[in-house]
Amino acid sequence: MSVSRSQARARRHLRVRKKVRGTAERPRLAVFRSNQHIYAQVIDDDAGRTLASASTAEAALRAGTGGTVAAARQVGETVGQRAKDAGIAAVVFDRGGFRYHGRIASVADGARAAGLEL
Repeated sequence: MSVSRSQARARRHLRVRKKVRGTAERPRLAVFRSNQHIYAQVIDDDAGRTLASASTAEAALRAGTGGTVAAARQVGETVGQRAKDAGIAAVVFDRGGFRYHGRIASVADGARAAGLEL
């Protein structure tokens, strides 16, 4: 029985989520990458609430950059700034079953540049 790419990613994501849990003091920075866009959310898992989010699907970040590494860094900086505005200083990084490489790593770098501690 073969496993599809999406099923394999879901399995990896569950494996990551066994160890990564967001709290009110240190929420989870979850990243999702599609072919066209990249999405980032800061989530408090205890309350089940999204505290801050950003994506390339937003009108402000959509300005012709698409799903590139530079756009991912911009998303990271934006979500980092929005998290800082919400009073969050540190987060745990949830790579969502994706390799920590390229656009995923760029989101993390952007969040660090905005002043978040990962």
